[in-house]
Amino acid sequence: MKGPDYYIPAAAMAISLVCKLPALRTNWRDPLLRSVCFLLLLAGAVFTFAAPPTIEAVNRWTGIPNFSAPLVYCLMTAFSASCLVLVFNWRGGPAEEIRHTSLRWIAGYSVVISAIVVLFALGSAPVERLVDFDTYYANTPYIRLMIASYLLAHNVAVMMMVSMCWRWSLQVCGWLRAGLLIIVSGYAISLAYDAAKMSAVAARWLGHDLDFLSTLVAPPLASAGALVSSVGFVLPLLYQRVSDSWRTWSTYRNLGALWQEVQSTAPSGTPGVRMSWWSPAEIRVIQRESDIHDGFLRLGPCFDRRHRDTAYERALAAGADEETARAVADAAMVAAAVTVCAAHPEAAGSEEDQAEQNRVLLTADGPRDLVRISHALRHSPLVAAARRQAAPAGG
Repeated sequence: MKGPDYYIPAAAMAISLVCKLPALRTNWRDPLLRSVCFLLLLAGAVFTFAAPPTIEAVNRWTGIPNFSAPLVYCLMTAFSASCLVLVFNWRGGPAEEIRHTSLRWIAGYSVVISAIVVLFALGSAPVERLVDFDTYYANTPYIRLMIASYLLAHNVAVMMMVSMCWRWSLQVCGWLRAGLLIIVSGYAISLAYDAAKMSAVAARWLGHDLDFLSTLVAPPLASAGALVSSVGFVLPLLYQRVSDSWRTWSTYRNLGALWQEVQSTAPSGTPGVRMSWWSPAEIRVIQRESDIHDGFLRLGPCFDRRHRDTAYERALAAGADEETARAVADAAMVAAAVTVCAAHPEAAGSEEDQAEQNRVLLTADGPRDLVRISHALRHSPLVAAARRQAAPAGG
């Protein structure tokens, strides 16, 4: 593999990390989000520093032949630990238990990282090797222990990931299960990487030459395994983000009928809150709900519980469930109040004066589902009937 074969996956990881940074700034205390960002950072660093051009540059900058070898091994070991920590946080459970488990694995892999640094310092690797360091120094005192340490640590992490993700996938469904199965596939490829590397090193120990497994077979497997695993990590989280956004925009759109109904009673010249086109959907929903509640306050003097009670009884008689009947009843009372208010604008009071009257609608029998009320306002014939009944009273 050449430089671009390493830098392209590193760029993909960097782009994913940049997309996550805004969320990280606002939710720094979220352990799952921190774990995802740290994993993407380490994955990008592994590919960047494992590229032969970067290896050569780092060796030249430090003035130490093969300085890149322990650096890459340490990054790979830290990446292995970050994968385990991410799965622990992703799977969920008691926060204290997750924290203790994560700390134990981090401590264990920190010991391996320290051992890699110490063993490299004790060993001797004077000849620079850009692509075949593992096999070239497989029989060198201390260096061979360093190589074995990072390969063993990586292999343990890979097997743990395959085992945990497979067991977890049997307990869930949907996009989460698909993501876990993709992760299992990616780490199965990583197992093949470990097998190729270990076979090449073991062959050197036994006096044979299988260096091509380390230099030609293992690198593409490492790249493929990391990319496939990253897709598995990102896919469920991306689906959750898209799903949440879709639900929020749907709520905003579904509130439109109720919002337009109560806004029609707003005094002329009332300044509205202008939302920029890039305003988040969550802010738009909050603002629309606030406008609706303000409209309820204005309509307080015009609310007639008789319209509500009549629509409620008719909805139940027509076979509607309790929640739907309540929504239809509230929508009927709102529609009738708007009709009356339109005929007699002076009937509407100030928000402060009518807060007590409005409390009947907002808090009696629990909070109302505004989306259900909006849907009933648009589609229920009982609401249209209440509007017609209120029209004569309004003139």
